[in-house]
Amino acid sequence: MTLDLVLIGLAITLEPFPVMAFILVLSAEKGVRKGLVFILAWLACLVLVIACVLLFTGGTPPKANSAPSTGALAVKLAIGVGLIGYGVHKRRSTNRPRRAPAWQAKAHEVSPWAAAGLAVLLQPWGLVAAGAATVMKADLSHTASWLVLMLYCLLATSSLLVMELYATFRPRAATARLQSLRTWMTDHQEQAVVTLSLLVGFWLAGRSISQLV
Repeated sequence: MTLDLVLIGLAITLEPFPVMAFILVLSAEKGVRKGLVFILAWLACLVLVIACVLLFTGGTPPKANSAPSTGALAVKLAIGVGLIGYGVHKRRSTNRPRRAPAWQAKAHEVSPWAAAGLAVLLQPWGLVAAGAATVMKADLSHTASWLVLMLYCLLATSSLLVMELYATFRPRAATARLQSLRTWMTDHQEQAVVTLSLLVGFWLAGRSISQLV
């Protein structure tokens, strides 16, 4: 469980679209406050999903080869295959001209409520679902499971937290550097999405198949 959640958490935090949106939110008036709202909404989604899974399992992992255990593996396998297919599709369409999403043009003018909505909308829900299927293995009778869940949430939010702290304590330097980062990510977002999708997809599919057989 630990290795899977670490990988999924890193993939979530490296997703380019939420990072680019967060940079635009930080560039808005009172951007640090709106960035904090974005982070809180982002974390709330992760915590809510984890809480729902733990309520379903009662904090006790299902027995091996049981219906819930097999179902969780099937979900991870489906997500893995879906990520592979998405990565292949994006790779084939990389050279096609694309327009920036409409929300990017107005993201720097968002209200706090809109910032929270962006956090929910742009969360990579496929990866979050893969994390939820993995959390089913959590045994809350062990302190290590609590620590792993906390680590997962922190990893999945780490890029946003770093940018928020940077903008808080070094606002002038952060403005220029974060805009440079956004420009770089705009130029390389397709490659990043393809790489993350294929890496995580093959990992989830391979792990799920090995455990199912």
